[in-house]
Parts: sequence; C-alpha cells; structure tokens
Amino acid sequence: MPEGIPGLLERLAEVPDPRDPRGVRHALVVVLALTACAVLAGATSLPAVGEWINDAPPSVLERLGVRPDPLSPKRCLPAEATVRRLLGRIDGDTLDRAVGRWLADRRAGADGQLHAVAADGKTLRGAARATGRKIHLLAARDHLSGLVLAQLDVGGKTNEITCFQPLLETLADLAGVVVTSDAMHTQRDHASYLLGRGAHYIVIVKGNQKKLHKQLKSLPWKQIPLQGRTRDTGHGRGEIRRIKVCTVNSLLFPGARQAVQLERRRVDRKTGKVSIKTVYAVTSLTAEQATPAELARLIRSHWKIEALHHVRDVTFAEDASQLRTGSAPRADGDLAQPRHRRPSPRREEQHRRRPPAQRPRRQPTARPPRTRMTMKRTSRDYAEALSRTGAGFREKRNSPPTVASYFDEAPVALSARAICALLCEFSIVPCSCCNG
Repeated sequence: MPEGIPGLLERLAEVPDPRDPRGVRHALVVVLALTACAVLAGATSLPAVGEWINDAPPSVLERLGVRPDPLSPKRCLPAEATVRRLLGRIDGDTLDRAVGRWLADRRAGADGQLHAVAADGKTLRGAARATGRKIHLLAARDHLSGLVLAQLDVGGKTNEITCFQPLLETLADLAGVVVTSDAMHTQRDHASYLLGRGAHYIVIVKGNQKKLHKQLKSLPWKQIPLQGRTRDTGHGRGEIRRIKVCTVNSLLFPGARQAVQLERRRVDRKTGKVSIKTVYAVTSLTAEQATPAELARLIRSHWKIEALHHVRDVTFAEDASQLRTGSAPRADGDLAQPRHRRPSPRREEQHRRRPPAQRPRRQPTARPPRTRMTMKRTSRDYAEALSRTGAGFREKRNSPPTVASYFDEAPVALSARAICALLCEFSIVPCSCCNG
C-alpha cells in the first residue's frame, strides 16, 4: 500500500473509548484488533475469541500493541468478559465508519469501468433483542472489490428507506458513483439526494411506484431492437437475459434519462419448467455514459451482495451468532468485514467449503495424573483384612480361635459375636459376655 494510508490500528483508534480512563488496563484499540484477528482466524463466538487471545503467539501480541505486565514476564491479555463488555458499550456507528474507511482506502481501481455501489439489507437471524426484534443491518457494498464500505443498524421503529441517506452520508465521495438498489429504494427522495451529491442510480421499478411502472410498461418495446443477450447456467437452471434500453426525457422520476426492460427466461434443468419474467428499471445515466451491455452488467452485479450475505451466513456462520447486547452484534459484523478481502475461490470449489469450527483447536496440554479413587468398602473386605491380621497374632500366641471364622458365619454385616471376638482376640477391651 502507498505510504500515508492509515492502517487498521490507526482507524480503530478513531473509535472513542466509553470507559472511565481511571483503572483501564487494556487499550480499546488493542481489544478491537485482537477481536478482529480472532474472527479472521475462524472464531465465531466470544468464547472462541477469548481462547484465541490466550493462545496468540508473542510476536502477534507485540505487533498489536499488547503491553507486558510489569510484575511478571507475561503480557497482560484481556479476558473474554472484558471483550464482551467492550463490544456491547462501544459506539457502533463510529466503528462502522472506521472499518469502512479502512476498507475504502484499499479499494481497487475500476480500470475504466463505472464505479458502482450496491445497497441492501440483511437480518441477523440468531441475534434478537429482549423484545424479540431481530438485528437488521443496511450495508453498502462495492461492486468490483466486494468490500462492505458502510453499514448501519436499522432501528426497530423504522425501515431501510429512512436509513438509506444516513448510510451513504458515511461515504466521503459519491461523485460519479453509480448506486444500485432493489425496488424498496425506488424513492424520489433517494434519487434527488444522489443527484445532489453528483452520483447516479439504477433502480428497479415495481408496484410501489405504480404510475412509473405503468409508464414504463406502456413504452413501445416491441419496436425497440434487442440490444443485448447473455446466457448463464448454474444452480440447476439455465437462464437467458435480454435487454432493451431507450432514452426517455419525460419519465415520472427525478433525473431519469433511460428506461430499461430486462427479460429473464429460466429453464429448470431437472423438471423442464420454463418461467419468463420481465423487469423494468430506470437510470440517470445517459446513453453516452453507459451502453446497454454496461447497464446489464451493473444490474446483474448488484445481486452479488446477496451472494455475500450467503457467504457470511453459511461460511462464516453469522446467522448462528447470538450476540444481542448493545452494539455487540454490529461490532462482530464490523470486525469480520476484513475477511471478505480474501481472494474468492472458484465457484465449483466455493460450494464445497464448510463453516469453520466454532472454536479454534487448542494445543493439547499434559494432564496431571489422576488420583486413585477410594472405593466403598464392604464387610467382606474388612473380613479379609481382619483374617490376615488375625493370622499373624495366632502364629505368635498359638490360639486356636480365628476372627475369620466369625465373619464366615456373617459375611454381609458385622455381628455382635464377631465384634466381641475381635475385642477379646486382640485384648483391646476385656469382654465378659464371652468369658474374655
């Protein structure tokens, strides 16, 4: 990377520490960096994060800024409870912006292509508040690099529509960027906002914009020649996409310059069922700025954000996370974003991937030897011990009676006769009942 671009530790240092500075043992940037490294190593829960921190090599701890303990040669490491409390108390919006800026600095160039950003929401199914509301995040993803540039928590009393503009406010420069979205964000206020920041849009038009959808459907599409055709196979079906584009200056949408008709013909390779679906879209890009082939590519690449959601759910088990306190669900997703910078495997290999283990495997340690457990003694055991002891005394005193003979008569429980014989035989207490 070129010099002058802030690193991850510098960006994480922008997050304010919510703790009282008195008595702080672990810097916030160190805790966040350790958590990010643990997530990158495959930890999908806070206990796994704590185990990774305890097993981290000294060289990694030194590079992350973990200070050595002044009273011992070991380094002072944060416990799992410390990580849990901090992730729940930090400002989630500030952490979103810090990680998003770090990823944006490492975004690859467009190489002459239009720079596009996709906006879409995702629900964390495993994390729910005490009221039952699930955590819903709205994210902005770069088309080319696949990086999540911004992320925002959608409140329980609102939806994605009201969070669209605050999400894009976190992006520093939108001039010349094409923003793609689904039909939910086909809103006139969104279009005016993007045009005001010098950006472009491509939005899908459905029933939520009835007049615009009716206007697009009534255009003379049969007289417009076919301008693009692509074929693709995958997921057990074959799909053919046909695109037609026309320039219309009187569309009922702010800044709209071109209308798009996209026809999808799908064939189920197993059942042979054929389905044909026609989708309409509008864009602020002119015919000189984007060709029909580029528009088809941008519309198609918008759905890569859904593929990213699938990878986060299946490969990295994000939906299995049950973090729900404070900003912990957002912080876990933010610190997991750098793992999306890994090179993607081929499609046929990606479906064979398996989720990582819930906890990283620790090195086996030598266990202390087990202590011998004391078994419950029975009367027969005592009888055998007494018989052996009595045999020694009989050899010395040449006395004919034996203690074992009394136990043979009552092997299950010590009778009164056996106790008297024991006392008399070893001269412990004089016994009158047996003439001792």
